[in-house]
Amino acid sequence: MTQGAGQEPVVRTATLRDFRVPPYARVPVQGHAAEHLPPAEGPVEASAEPLVEAPTEAPVEPQAIEPRTIEPQAIEPRTIEPQAVPPMPITAPTPAPAPADPTLLLGRRVAPAYAGTASTTSTTGSSSISSIVSVATGHPGSAFPEGGLPEGYTPTERDLPVINRGDTVQVRVTPDAATTPDPAATTGDGPGPLYVVGDVHGYLDELVAALRAQGLVDENGGWAAGNARLWFLGDFTDRGPDGIGVIDLVMRLSAEAAAAGGYCKALMGNHELLLIGAKRFGDTPVNSGAGTATFQAAWLLNGGQKHDMDRLQDVHLQWMSRLDAVVLEDDHLLLHSDTTAYLEYGETIEDVNETVHEILNRSDADEVWDVFRKFTKRFAFRDEGGPQAVQELLSTYGGGRIVHGHSPIPYLLGQVGTEESEGSGGPIVDGPHVYADGLAIAMDGGVTMAGKLLVVQLPLNG
Repeated sequence: MTQGAGQEPVVRTATLRDFRVPPYARVPVQGHAAEHLPPAEGPVEASAEPLVEAPTEAPVEPQAIEPRTIEPQAIEPRTIEPQAVPPMPITAPTPAPAPADPTLLLGRRVAPAYAGTASTTSTTGSSSISSIVSVATGHPGSAFPEGGLPEGYTPTERDLPVINRGDTVQVRVTPDAATTPDPAATTGDGPGPLYVVGDVHGYLDELVAALRAQGLVDENGGWAAGNARLWFLGDFTDRGPDGIGVIDLVMRLSAEAAAAGGYCKALMGNHELLLIGAKRFGDTPVNSGAGTATFQAAWLLNGGQKHDMDRLQDVHLQWMSRLDAVVLEDDHLLLHSDTTAYLEYGETIEDVNETVHEILNRSDADEVWDVFRKFTKRFAFRDEGGPQAVQELLSTYGGGRIVHGHSPIPYLLGQVGTEESEGSGGPIVDGPHVYADGLAIAMDGGVTMAGKLLVVQLPLNG
């Protein structure tokens, strides 16, 4: 099956490196020292996205403090004043050495890891909501120091070409600005309103702010939308600072929404497949169709964060492995990637989801890699053959419109700025992008490239 009708020759996309990985990038996941292998022979092809080093830091060993034992007095009780404990000295982490040939990275070099709260790539500077989710849930996946970023977080310069911050719409949500869903729409016996969420990529605070703006969660990050229906379109982790915190939030909201008569569900994205593969198969070689690659190396090159891997638990893996790839809701065909590759896995929605689940259950590295590779394709609905590609999916699986994430809207518009660009040359992402003769709705607002994390109600007005 081709990526889309009318696309000859097939355009190579910015994520080609997702499945063509040089051997020097095989850095161990679980905090071991980086092993820099010699560069691969032959030319390395550049992509539109800058590749980013993932330095490995030496662990900080805290000094043990011997507890003091206070013997009780026999005559009369005494009040023991607490003794101040001097701060523990911390040894600064040592960044891993860079590869011998920096030109292999095909991009600018990035500072090793965040120190304190300083950051040129943070979405809003300091967190605007101070980890609401960590207070509300107590999940280990979102317990970061107040005002700080997790140790080992690798800045990715948004990992895609960057639109200047001043040129994009910034939505700062405060409790007073949050809206509340119409009580008539969120109560009763029938289904509630339908909402969809674009790619999150670890930006937990931006997600909570966007959900608050739609009245879907309250000031404590708890479900507040009654019987509303909420669908996430995939890609919860990588590139951003708290991917596991995002997964924890979605899992918790799923339980709370079900208890309130609604639901919160999620689709399988290519980054879920990448994280599952990196955890299960590590540096096991796979046949990528373009030479030998590994899930671990591909995960690191596509924004994989060591602190996410360190906090990844079996419950997260099980949850991701059970996600569906395609669903039909209210005449909207929801899927993560803008590709026709789904047609290779079945002629019905049930067949596609069952086939993907079976592949994941078999735990064959090459099979999982093939699914990941195909779900990484993009742009099938763009340009001349786009409407025909959309119609092919709709005629097979049903629905009147496709709603997808995966490809950032600035990419679809062909108006992507660069980090060095200045002025007002970048596009303003203020909502979904409707294209392919009105048959497709793109929901990835480009939060990883200084865009906007989109949460919208379907059907769209107008």
